[in-house]
Amino acid sequence: MPSENATATTDARTPAPTQKPVVLTVAGSDSGGGAGVQADLKTVEAHDAFGTSAVTAVTAQHTRGVESTHVVPAEEVAAQVDAVTGDFDVRAAKAGMLATDEIVRTVTDRAASAEFPVVVDPVMVAASGDRLLDREAEDAYEELVAEAALVTPNADEAAVLTDVAVRDRESAIEAGERLLATGADAALVTGGHVPDDAGETVRDAGATVRRETVRDVLVTPDETRTFEHPRVATDATHGSGCTLSAAVAARLARGDDLESAVEAGVDFVQRAIRYPLDVGEGPGSVHHAVETRNRAARDSTAEAVRSAVREFVAADVSPLVPEVGMNVVGATPYAEDVAETAAVEGRITRVASGVKPNRGVRFGASSHVARFLLACREFDPSLRFGANCRFDSDVERALDALADDGWTVAEYDRAAEPDAVKAREGSTMQWGAGQALESVEGTPVAVVDRGEVGKEAMTKVVAEGGEELVERVLALLAAAT
Repeated sequence: MPSENATATTDARTPAPTQKPVVLTVAGSDSGGGAGVQADLKTVEAHDAFGTSAVTAVTAQHTRGVESTHVVPAEEVAAQVDAVTGDFDVRAAKAGMLATDEIVRTVTDRAASAEFPVVVDPVMVAASGDRLLDREAEDAYEELVAEAALVTPNADEAAVLTDVAVRDRESAIEAGERLLATGADAALVTGGHVPDDAGETVRDAGATVRRETVRDVLVTPDETRTFEHPRVATDATHGSGCTLSAAVAARLARGDDLESAVEAGVDFVQRAIRYPLDVGEGPGSVHHAVETRNRAARDSTAEAVRSAVREFVAADVSPLVPEVGMNVVGATPYAEDVAETAAVEGRITRVASGVKPNRGVRFGASSHVARFLLACREFDPSLRFGANCRFDSDVERALDALADDGWTVAEYDRAAEPDAVKAREGSTMQWGAGQALESVEGTPVAVVDRGEVGKEAMTKVVAEGGEELVERVLALLAAAT
């Protein structure tokens, strides 16, 4: 028997530490959480790095603007930077809102002795128009820019720093070259504030709209590279500049070369703006965790496709299987590319006993249906699943009957496809989806492609969820047989 004074012991679990590259952000605090230190730390974490911070100012702000600002004394900013760099193996840093001449000079001193790359985001004015930098501090930026591995001004900030009015790619290059002449290793002049005078006027959802291109111009001593992406029609861009510079810093900390880090950062911010967070009473915020959430949804998306395939095999959907085979496609919630869609490799084909998938489900397995689904998502981003079915007289009668019961059915005519679209590889699905979805009110359940010589006629069924797609395809099967 153990004595009353005996102490029971248990073995503690063995810890399993994880090493991540450390990133330091020197920036202001945004109480609204969309920009500043808060945005930087979220973005760094989304890039699988560890974020540390030195707060330069405390702002009372939200999605509608800045209410007040309290600047942290420069010596306290220095103390924070020294505390972090004295303990952590910092691999990269970014400088954001620095507020005053004294803080700019303090950060410049630390950047000059840093053994890691520093990304300088010259935050001067908030997206709401509120000034975030003393006018006296603007002149001090020249010395900080000289210490930058990369400086990332928008058009307005570039004009302040270089006296170049950025209106197009050529003037962005000129501004970038002046920043390099100041001493920066590289400059990324972002184009979000630059209108695209050459934008295309198109019909979208029944209205005439302009589709513009945003051009971010990277200037280095060796080359100039332009990153282009479609402008997103949203005012929810709060925090986009902070997010971009933090993403690049995190990529540099992880070992990317500068050009790769910038390319990844631009793509990251494009998606974060395309799928913004609807928070606050103002325009909202960019979605800092968008890629993390998108990756996390891959398994459930693929499983939803597998479940739909099992349902179609069990129901024997052979009357709906086209000659080229059927495919079922599922897109992750924030999919922007075919590689982010799961589909049946080799499609579903008819066999003596009914139907069967040729192989399993994998990402990037579909081209035709995936590109059509992604094109539909340009009009309704809630659409995540689609399947291609046969189109013949039986299916046409079924669609007419389902339309009487509330289905919205649209179609496009390949005979009307412009030669310029045909000449661009993979453009037909984008064009066809646009033609079909612009022709109806709301989002269609099914889209008919009547085909042409060498192209089989097809019905594409789309849905927000996998179960909804199954219900719609089985409803079409029941009505057609």
